[in-house]
Amino acid sequence: MKMKKARIYTPSKNAMQSGRSKTKEWILEFETNTDKNPEPLMGWSQSKDTMTQVRLKFRTLEQAERYAEENGLYYQVTPQHERKPKPRNYGDNFKYIPPEDSESA
Repeated sequence: MKMKKARIYTPSKNAMQSGRSKTKEWILEFETNTDKNPEPLMGWSQSKDTMTQVRLKFRTLEQAERYAEENGLYYQVTPQHERKPKPRNYGDNFKYIPPEDSESA
């Protein structure tokens, strides 16, 4: 029996919105086992593997890993991207920084 492959990750933030509410959950997606071929009538890509349409959501990484292990899935975890905000002050936008004078040096 061939083991199904899965990928566990957290989705990235939507570029159209500033909120990060949907980036806190973990997603388990199955990887495709078959090739995608163009559909003869419309030319869209088709696949006989319907598991690629399944996306399972979990609150924690441990829950997603436990589900994969209980169902005999070979899984790969993509680590969560840590956000590193840069501290900024509004007053720095108006701070005067004198030009460096090359003659006095």
